[in-house]
Amino acid sequence: MTASRDLLRIENLSVGFPLYGGHIQAVQDVSLRILPGRVTSLVGQSGSGKSVIGRTVMGLQSRTADVCGAILFDDPQAPPGAPVDLATLPVDGRRIRAIRGNRIGMIFQEPMSSFSPVHTIGNQIDEALRIHSVLTPRERAERVEQMLSDVGFRNPAGVMRMYPFELSGGMRQRAMVAMALICDPALLIADEPTTALDVTIQGKLLKLLRHLQERRGMAILLITHDLGVVANLADEVVVMYRGQVVESGPVAPIFRSPGHPYLQALMQAVPHFDMPQNERLRPLVPVKVDSSRLGAPAAARHDGPLLQVEGLTKSFTPREGGGFLTAAKPVRVVEDVGFSIPRGQTLGLVGESGSGKTTVGKMIVRAITPDSGRILLDGEDVLAATGAKRMEMQRRVQMVFQDPVSSLSPHMTVGSILTEPLEVHEVGDRASRKQVARDLMRAVGLPERDLARYPHSFSGGQRQRIGIARALALGPELIVCDEATSALDVSVQAQVLNLLKDLQRDLGLTYLFISHNLAVVNYMSDQVAVMQQGRIVEIGPRDIVMQGPVHPYTRALLAAVPYPDLDRPLDFATLARGSRPQDWAPAFQGEGLVALDLGAGHRVLVQPGADRAELRA
Repeated sequence: MTASRDLLRIENLSVGFPLYGGHIQAVQDVSLRILPGRVTSLVGQSGSGKSVIGRTVMGLQSRTADVCGAILFDDPQAPPGAPVDLATLPVDGRRIRAIRGNRIGMIFQEPMSSFSPVHTIGNQIDEALRIHSVLTPRERAERVEQMLSDVGFRNPAGVMRMYPFELSGGMRQRAMVAMALICDPALLIADEPTTALDVTIQGKLLKLLRHLQERRGMAILLITHDLGVVANLADEVVVMYRGQVVESGPVAPIFRSPGHPYLQALMQAVPHFDMPQNERLRPLVPVKVDSSRLGAPAAARHDGPLLQVEGLTKSFTPREGGGFLTAAKPVRVVEDVGFSIPRGQTLGLVGESGSGKTTVGKMIVRAITPDSGRILLDGEDVLAATGAKRMEMQRRVQMVFQDPVSSLSPHMTVGSILTEPLEVHEVGDRASRKQVARDLMRAVGLPERDLARYPHSFSGGQRQRIGIARALALGPELIVCDEATSALDVSVQAQVLNLLKDLQRDLGLTYLFISHNLAVVNYMSDQVAVMQQGRIVEIGPRDIVMQGPVHPYTRALLAAVPYPDLDRPLDFATLARGSRPQDWAPAFQGEGLVALDLGAGHRVLVQPGADRAELRA
């Protein structure tokens, strides 16, 4: 293939960085090509060098980076001639700045940190046009408004006046797409564009990217660890492992007959809906754990469920304009939520961002006080507990947070992080607390010598295991896992999920597992509850809810799950219908909805008198 027929061709690219007097080679002798109008996916676990390649193409690598090799960009709008070698251009030079953001756009992994918090969305998207075009201010504003409309905003003029913090995660990602495409680039680099997004928002974003790519005829370099996303979007696949390309080619043969052991292992690490109940995930690097010294499972205090939630309701009052201005009308974020979890089992709580899942979890650990309702732990009222009784219940209920970076103090060693709960609750003496910390490290598969290290020196999966160890420090019976694996790549996710299952088996733990990833919930849960707009719209045993969903919203969530299977593409039609309540059948609409019991503990929120046969149709 000649250079003139490749939009971008990378030849023998190596990128290294100085590190504590030594040197780390992030990318080693990588070669790949991107064809015009095609989607090429760069796949691999965290640390494989994917994002380094994307940033190096854009000229955004560190000034200390050592770059060797060629990055040949053949811009179809440039005068005929040899391709431009981006690797030879000064990172702040005029030529690379004329290409970056103009002919090559980029969607970054975290849109909140990529936007300026002090400028409006419209102003930030307009900046690329001010730099790269000769349009008048009015023409630029019209272009920005049209672009925001193209990426799915219903009120683009209003969005232009908003600040990033006023948008949800999915809306910020759409705004990032608009900013990357505003100059009509020939190549779009999308770096983990769907990470940590809800499945419905992820599905809509994938549909949007495919639609824009086909309509504009642009090429996409899709950087991701999600094989389901790759199967639904990519034409070509490049698999990276430890900085090197280990397999590449068209998507069909790669998925149907993966040749390299790394890719085979990567596919086995992904949870899927067809897995037998007791099958374990196969992480690339298995973690050896030893929880034998953490004690025996807690005995039941009575015959009922460990956790019982009844009529839980919570409202928040936003401020109109902030500060001391008049308070707005309270917003109900959780309404009449009820469920129970038998001891030793897992309830998976799923739904989009803003559905109230995390608020429910925080109320159960008493980080937030509900407006009304009851929370019973082994039959005892959690909300009524005070003094020593409250401290005892806090020890019995712990939480694992979504982001292990922000939930672990950067100023404390791992040893101090693990012993702090014991000190707060006055458990044991100094020597016994240190022994507990050592036992906890073994239980989550980390060496005892790491107790002296700080959180920043660990990988994301290791930090999450430290977060789990901290939650286990006080010997809890119930753990609330709030999106505990949403930001992890599939191989590390498999380690953490297997760890949680092993700890549940060995210690008799009970989990409330909050997630937007239905495949993960299917792997972890005994029961599944689906939340939308503050209410549980469907709940029941995992197999029934996952295989025979009744509520349109549940069906939409399942339709939005991208399978790493070319024969099971995303069902965008079901996704679109299920995400719009106005399109639902009358049985699921309006006020006064009640929970209808369909048998075997399967309940769905419907209008009174709804016909059971019609619901299952």
